[in-house]
Parts: sequence; structure tokens; C-alpha cells
Amino acid sequence: MKDEYKNIRKAAEILGVSINTLRRWDETGKLKSIREKAGKHRFYRRKDLELFKMSLFDLAMDWALDKKGYGPEDKFYCQNSSIFQGRLDHLTGDLKRIPELSILYSLISLITGEIGNNSFDHNLGNWPDIPGIFFGYDINKKEIVLADRGQGIFYTLKRVKPDLKNHKEALSVAFTDFISGRAPEARGNGLKLVRKVIEKNPINLEFQSGDALLKLQRDGKKLNIKKGQKSIRGCIALIKF
Repeated sequence: MKDEYKNIRKAAEILGVSINTLRRWDETGKLKSIREKAGKHRFYRRKDLELFKMSLFDLAMDWALDKKGYGPEDKFYCQNSSIFQGRLDHLTGDLKRIPELSILYSLISLITGEIGNNSFDHNLGNWPDIPGIFFGYDINKKEIVLADRGQGIFYTLKRVKPDLKNHKEALSVAFTDFISGRAPEARGNGLKLVRKVIEKNPINLEFQSGDALLKLQRDGKKLNIKKGQKSIRGCIALIKF
């Protein structure tokens, strides 16, 4: 019977989130705890925790969509580009140790770096609420997730391309057109490099900004951009290899 219920600390370990996140989820009704009386300790059924366990992508999307805005879990939070670069170096090292990725690991690291740095460059000094990005990866599942609560591709590129009509057009421009100039908006040219790398290698990418969702894969001849189920203000990316 004891093993069926977990206190909030054990529950946080099982879900891979902080105690404060569990408290917030309890208060908002997202994941309710069990308490005999108000103010008493929170407990959770292990079965409920296993059913609720979120993927890295779900955690990132949950953070990106939250209306109030809060810093993500410390282990995923890169407040600035220096922290991001340090964690990117760790990712590169972890990938390098996998024999089957002896050639691919540097390219995976390259596109991860381009996407992460793109978030910092586009929102330099203009973060709407929470600065920095969500950056997590699971080597066993062969996936990497990045997200930000920034201005998004559409509002960033519209400064230099005022004729853009929507997020879909902006995402197409970001991955196909070279934007000249030295302003932060022009630094998104790295996304064109991301596309070129993926088209020639066994790497898949899902990238969303606003309500536009792009999917890239090897040998893809055309950009596959559709409307996402939910609209986000910033950007979110899922890299699978």
C-alpha cells in the first residue's frame, strides 16, 4: 500500500520536474494531489504519475503555451547563450560517444546550435517575458527539444519583410530566403543551413512558430508547412536522429 502513494518529492523525481512545478500543477488542476485536509502534505498515486508522465516535447510545449510565464526546470533552462553553449558542448560529447553517430554527431550538434542561437539572436534585448530557452535531450530516444517564449519568426521577419501575411509565409522565408543585412533579424539565415544539412542526412525536424508547423526530413523536395494544433508565441523544435 505504501508503494502505491508517493510524496511530492518522490513524485517530482518520477516525473522529472521540480516540486514547485507539481505545486503549480496541483493549484491549476492539471495534476491534482491527494490530501486528507487543506494544508496537509501532498501525495500522488504512482499509477496516476505513470499515466501522466510527459515527454520532453510535452514539457517544452507546456512551458511555451503557459499564459502566465515561468522559468522552465533548471536542468532544461538556458538563461543566456553562454549557458546554452556549455550544455551544447555536453550534448556533443554525449553524441560523440555513440559509435553509430561517429559521422552524424557533429551535424546534429550543428543544427541544434543554429536553432538555439537563432532564438537568442532574434530576441536579443526583446524577450516578451521569460528570457532564454528550453533545451533538453534524450540520447536513448534519440531526440532533442528546444523552445522559447520569444517574439516568433513572423513578428521578427516582418520588420525587414513587412509584406509577410502570416506565420506560414514567415516560416517559409526563414528556411528558404537569404536575408541580407547585419541586424538581428538577418541572423536567422542559419535556418537555411539547418535545412540543407537535414536534406542530406538521416535527421528529422519539426519546427513550429506561431500556428505554422514545418516538417523536414532527408531528401525532402518541398517544405512541408501545415497549421499546428495550437499556436505559440515563440518557437519550438523537435530534432530526431
